[in-house]
Amino acid sequence: MASHRIRQNFAYNPAGFDLSLNTEGSVMRRGYLIDMDGVIYRGSELIPGAVAFINRLLDEDVPFLFLTNNSQRTRRDVATKLVRMGIPATENHVFTCSVATARYLARRKPEGTAFAIGEGGLLTALHSNGYAVVDHSPDYVVVGEGRTVTLEMLETAVQMIFDGAKLIATNMDPNCPTKNGTRPGCGATIAYLETATGTRAMGIGKPSPIMMREARKELGVSTSETIMIGDTMETDILGGVQMGYRTILVLSGTTSKTDVDRYAYAPDMVIDSVAQLVDESTDLQHILPMGDIEGDTIQDVQQLIHSA
Repeated sequence: MASHRIRQNFAYNPAGFDLSLNTEGSVMRRGYLIDMDGVIYRGSELIPGAVAFINRLLDEDVPFLFLTNNSQRTRRDVATKLVRMGIPATENHVFTCSVATARYLARRKPEGTAFAIGEGGLLTALHSNGYAVVDHSPDYVVVGEGRTVTLEMLETAVQMIFDGAKLIATNMDPNCPTKNGTRPGCGATIAYLETATGTRAMGIGKPSPIMMREARKELGVSTSETIMIGDTMETDILGGVQMGYRTILVLSGTTSKTDVDRYAYAPDMVIDSVAQLVDESTDLQHILPMGDIEGDTIQDVQQLIHSA
């Protein structure tokens, strides 16, 4: 009977949220997937309240991961950037689209080969997951963003795709913000290759369920326990909605409150910034109702039993 869960409404829950308990009567743990740019920082500036929010998650032992569609940096690189900005983070708190891509490929074709258009974050992830990076006859052409893309690399990739290599995008973001403005992103490179070859790429990064599911598994919580915090409706919120996660939209990034009504889906909560989650009167475990437990997989349930 250990796999059964009990539903109960708490007296201290004025909103009547339906909170889930395991058979020992303890509330199931919530975990947070957190976008960075627009949520934690904007450009090179920290968003007020971000440090206090992350410190609170750490103090209360709430599991969290920073999610990024930036394939350039390794997990350690991202963590180092955060630490230098004042955010207490380790590489275990970071999950990138490069890692999600490499893990997917390793499951799809173990010890395969790839022609990689990208930088250190992508190359490291591929090598760490048993892939060899080659310059002829690859199983996959894998595209990330970067400043080193050349016409010669694109021509090589086009011929490889015609010769049978499958096209993979670490993400489909058309552009990337930089300190000097905006530059073409991975999605722009993919559009070039798709047009030239007539082949559709498979995208792995947000909002793809592949990355969202892999990050949730890394977090160590079930679908119904996961909350996604982001500033972008098309990636963060859509990705969370598609997976059945609870979602929180922050208005400290690219989305305004009036933008929300334009979409066929909606976040569960809209806040100005993560500064609203700092006060201890806001219960991070009960801030939103649990997701649909019936949507949890058998693996989710088994994981909860073993962690109890």
